[in-house]
Amino acid sequence: MKRIGIIVALRAEARCITRRYVPFNQTVALDDKILIRICGMGNEAAYTAAAELYNREAVVGLVSFGVAGALDESLQPGCLVLPETVLMSEQQYATSDGWRTRIQHCLPAHIAITHKPLITSREVLATTTAKHALATRSGGCAVDMESGAIATVAAEKNIPFITIRAIADPVEFSPPAVLMQALQPDGRIKLLPLLTLLAKRSLTLRELLQLAPGMRAACKTLQQVMQYAQHELKDPLN
Repeated sequence: MKRIGIIVALRAEARCITRRYVPFNQTVALDDKILIRICGMGNEAAYTAAAELYNREAVVGLVSFGVAGALDESLQPGCLVLPETVLMSEQQYATSDGWRTRIQHCLPAHIAITHKPLITSREVLATTTAKHALATRSGGCAVDMESGAIATVAAEKNIPFITIRAIADPVEFSPPAVLMQALQPDGRIKLLPLLTLLAKRSLTLRELLQLAPGMRAACKTLQQVMQYAQHELKDPLN
């Protein structure tokens, strides 16, 4: 049976794919063609998840799915990044042209789509200055923390790979780095650490509220990808 593996870092990203409960760091079959895994944030977690999907489940394609931060000022929350290449450190990985194109052709015209490179960072970019610097160095239009590692596994195993990323935060605003202290590995809030950060004014309520609209816009786009392109998503080898 030929199945593809979809890897997400966050539980909120998984909910854009299915309303079923997906245990953290476990592989779940959504049907006979799609496996999903919530791996948590970062390169190491993503690499481990991708390798296990190939080694244990024999997937025939890998998908990096979720949100990203804009490096290009023309990209606003809700824009969709279907990159032709993914960059990580000195490595450049091509995504599957045919698979990506077939998915795009299924999507409604109102979704703004770019194919410019996406770059994977090993750290959270919490300032506009950091985003501008990375854009200048890399030529990337958006940034995430997992796609490069997933692309690495796909290249090692010689299987198709694509990235589907919706912009959650524009260049001029980023999630504060200190917020990472109040997040569980799957992105859920740890209430006591969050309240502590707010009490110490390390984080403000205004900053938290600014995050929500961008995440909603990104999730709406990701849900539409699944709604309109799920059939093509299932078949990377067509």
